[in-house]
Amino acid sequence: MAVLGSLIQEFNSSNMRYCINCCIHLLPNDLHRQCFRCRGPNHNNQKCPVCKGENNIPLYTDSKQMKLLAVLEVRTDHRESWNGFFCLRKGKLCSLIFGLIIMTLVMASYILTGAKHGLLLIPSPFHYGAFTSNPSLMDNESLSDMKDHYQPSKMNISYVKDYPSIKLIIDTITSKIEFMTRQRPDLEELRKQEPHMFSVIPNKFLPNSKNPCWYEEYRGNTTTDPYATNSYALYSKRFRTIFDYLRKVFWNHLYHYKDKHYRLRCLPQFYIIGQPKCGTTDLYDRLRLHPDVRFSAIKEPHWWTRKRFGIIRLRDGFHDRYPVEDYLDLFDLAAHQIQGVLQSEAAKEHGKMNNIIIGEASASTMWDNNAWIFFYDNSSEGEPPFLIQDFIHAFQPNAKLIIMLRDPVERLYSDYLYFASANKSAEDFHEKVAESLQLFENCMLDYSLRACVYNNTLNNAMPVRLQVGLYVVYLLDWLTVFDKDQILVLRLEDHASNVKYTMHMVFQFLDLGPLSEKQEALITKSPASNTRRPEDRSLGPMLPTTKAILRDFYRPFNTKLAQVLFDDAFLWKRT
Repeated sequence: MAVLGSLIQEFNSSNMRYCINCCIHLLPNDLHRQCFRCRGPNHNNQKCPVCKGENNIPLYTDSKQMKLLAVLEVRTDHRESWNGFFCLRKGKLCSLIFGLIIMTLVMASYILTGAKHGLLLIPSPFHYGAFTSNPSLMDNESLSDMKDHYQPSKMNISYVKDYPSIKLIIDTITSKIEFMTRQRPDLEELRKQEPHMFSVIPNKFLPNSKNPCWYEEYRGNTTTDPYATNSYALYSKRFRTIFDYLRKVFWNHLYHYKDKHYRLRCLPQFYIIGQPKCGTTDLYDRLRLHPDVRFSAIKEPHWWTRKRFGIIRLRDGFHDRYPVEDYLDLFDLAAHQIQGVLQSEAAKEHGKMNNIIIGEASASTMWDNNAWIFFYDNSSEGEPPFLIQDFIHAFQPNAKLIIMLRDPVERLYSDYLYFASANKSAEDFHEKVAESLQLFENCMLDYSLRACVYNNTLNNAMPVRLQVGLYVVYLLDWLTVFDKDQILVLRLEDHASNVKYTMHMVFQFLDLGPLSEKQEALITKSPASNTRRPEDRSLGPMLPTTKAILRDFYRPFNTKLAQVLFDDAFLWKRT
């Protein structure tokens, strides 16, 4: 105690003051201003208990009252203040800055290359590793079976941990699924939404043509460019060659009657409406080889779903809306051939019927209604009041629709490989699937299934297009306006294994005439179109856990689809 007393006496004899709040030994009044704990912009010396000395703790030593202080640091040199604590010599400061720059560059390089090698600095909540592919893993294989089949990667990151957590998300989604019947809008409501379209397209077509066509008066003169304002020609260089040819032959195909000029206008008689990455390009390439089939000048105009709203790519915002005349221009080449049949001597003398039909193959037609929220009133709890099929049916109630589908799990992976631009891998796909499922679950907690499927914000936010594989949701909405016998649904798996069989189904559905053996061989034996690119093939299949997750997600939708089509092949149990 004598030593402690002598120390305290020494402190007191120096007339120093102490800040108990900060537990720091300070020099006289000017240094007390450096205390960042008890002094602030509103500090008052009269009210501050430290400055008034109210918090001094008494200690009695050698019968004298003294101050016991909680001192963490004793500053005996007036020059060492809190400001001095942050002062560094120039050499040390430069070294520190240089070190920070080097560390930042190393971290940036590490992050950029991490996704490719599975070495991300910040791990995802859904961990993954690498298993060797095993095609024997099927839907009914349990999680424990998966552990037996596959071994974790060298990084010791476990896929198996993903499954239970993501399964909870899928269970939540499944519990919210309701296939509600959609209310179909009446014709007058449609007219109010698209008055110009209804003023251009008539409600009756030529009786002697199998394809829907009509004559439209042309009011331009010989110096007028009929395609000068066509948006497809203006915004896309690769279509300009087509329109240059159309300009040259345009006047040769006008019909002259009573000092007026008329041009033949046509709509497609059938549509290949979906789905993307399901073989629609191969079907299109084979079908256009049939002598009685013609297509639009552009394979996928995307007019019904995007261009008529001024959308080229939704992320790029809106452009000028493509009027219906621009869409009809795409069928002028086919219209010229139909007109040649209608004006032939056989047609004039014997009433020969035109059997040429036109098709259109935009794979977005079945599912893409993302633009509705920007143009139609949102008065139906997030569900679009008008869909593409409402307008197509209003003009063409007898139109025929072809849908090509494939296992939605494999479709999604193919879609990812085709559209992803960088860092593609089975691991990256797994991460994107997990994130998309979380986003879809969040939507389903607040909205109906249809509202989520057609939700533009959600669809743009999901890293992979999960919604495109919900085939039955779209099909049921098309069946609200078209009869079942107007829709042909095919499977890519069947088409790949027996092209001749599926093409015969299509020919029969479209009421096309018989083919010679040579013509049929040309159509059915040509190599497949738009197959997976070699660089994508080298990435291998998706991870087994990802496949199991997606099987669980799509299962209730596939089950409903099989029920609607009365065909268990659409369960995709063994693909």
